[in-house]
Amino acid sequence: MLPTAFLFPGQGSQELNMGRDVAEAQSAAMDLWKLAEKLSGITLREIYWTSAESGEGAAPAPEMSDTKALQPALTVVNVSLWLAARPKAEAMPKAMPIIGAAGHSLGEFAALTAAGVLSVEDTIKAVCERGKLMAGAGPPSGSSGHGMAAVVKLPLEVVEGIVDKAAKQTGAFLRIANHNSPAQYVLSGERPALDAAGALVKEARGRAVPLAVSGAFHSPLMSEPANVFATILEGLRWQPARFPVCMNVTGLPERDPGILKALLTAQMTSSVLWTTTMQSLYAAGARRFVELGPKSVLTKLVPQNLEGRDDAIAQSAGSLDAVMEL
Repeated sequence: MLPTAFLFPGQGSQELNMGRDVAEAQSAAMDLWKLAEKLSGITLREIYWTSAESGEGAAPAPEMSDTKALQPALTVVNVSLWLAARPKAEAMPKAMPIIGAAGHSLGEFAALTAAGVLSVEDTIKAVCERGKLMAGAGPPSGSSGHGMAAVVKLPLEVVEGIVDKAAKQTGAFLRIANHNSPAQYVLSGERPALDAAGALVKEARGRAVPLAVSGAFHSPLMSEPANVFATILEGLRWQPARFPVCMNVTGLPERDPGILKALLTAQMTSSVLWTTTMQSLYAAGARRFVELGPKSVLTKLVPQNLEGRDDAIAQSAGSLDAVMEL
């Protein structure tokens, strides 16, 4: 078995009935849903699961994308899949050496849980609070609005030029929030600059796609909720990592709990350096990248970020059956 890195997706990977098969087969996973519902005060299973008998009962897409519900629900799915995969991974350390883990934005909490840095309970507690804070992090009254937009089919230097030009034209804040791959970026900022950037992207023959989010995530515009969340993170129990976690803020592997806490604290206002993260895991020896989460979003980014490295393979394990086949 190839040296393995485990990847955990973030917001945008949600789908209908996610995590249901694991929870119905393993009581520990069902208990996580119940814990998340208790801590969040939200009936998460009613939102994300349909009725087995009628095929009805799940909430419409906008409610499934609600940050305060999505963050605990998706984290439960990611962690449940890891708990299902862990016995096999730990029973075969030589056959399946774990090089490290990484999570994209919200997924970083599941990565830290997998590495033993945070307990499952502390992780669920943290993401419930994070979801509430970020859902309420809208623009100030009277402002023109905040938001995010994905930009595809353009190289970094072109996107950087567009961000700079749009910010200067409008006097509004804009930054690259996510470096997802060499041809996929996410902009975050104030609405006038986002609108101007969208027009410039079109002129450059790229494509800009507005994202359904409640604020300008991964930017200094999130400073207020980030300061509140920093206090919550201080109250958690932090342990040394059993294997390195490549953190979004630097894209570099870390084990020290103090450093990991500092980087997670900075994450809400910092860019997600996913391309650097993938390249760091490869440089550390990972040749198999296993995504534990729904939709295979990160699996599709592996070849984009490791182009030309033919010895790297990507697998998606979004169900219990897929985990058992690893």
